[in-house]
Amino acid sequence: MALKSDDIAAIVGRDPTALAQLRAARTLALPDWCIAAGFVRNRVWDHLHGISPPREPPDIDVLYYDAADLSKEREAAYEKRLGALLPGLDWQVRNQARMHVWKGLPQHRDTADAMIYWLETVTAVGVRLEADDSLTVIAPLGVDDLVNLRCRPTTFGRTRRDEYEVRIAAKRWRELWPKVRFFD
Repeated sequence: MALKSDDIAAIVGRDPTALAQLRAARTLALPDWCIAAGFVRNRVWDHLHGISPPREPPDIDVLYYDAADLSKEREAAYEKRLGALLPGLDWQVRNQARMHVWKGLPQHRDTADAMIYWLETVTAVGVRLEADDSLTVIAPLGVDDLVNLRCRPTTFGRTRRDEYEVRIAAKRWRELWPKVRFFD
């Protein structure tokens, strides 16, 4: 039986480290937030490879959307707060309302819209810990590639194939998860 969004939430929800990180991020009360990228992808791929406990990603990507405050200083302040709550982690807090600028795109509508402009479909999956401790999966491009161990570029990623290939090689995904199939 194929995994789906509920299964991704269950994989993340069984990981006490992931839950502690999500609880810390939730304290910021950010609008339209989630933790995405390697935080989810690595845990799912480790699960599907039988690796337990899951390996920690090198950084924790906290996304949010606030068109009223586009300052990098705000992001740095959030990172500092998270660092005080859970020291020793590489928190990367990014307001998706300003991420379009360096990509030369129109402003994104929300966090999910920003994620479709990432390089790979498997990275564009995030989770948010709700007030009732349930997990919401944000996956604007779906979860099929992630749960079926397929890595392929997004539509945007196909316009930047070199960046896509360099990123996969630099992060050593082929070594770390040998069951994953990679597509151009």
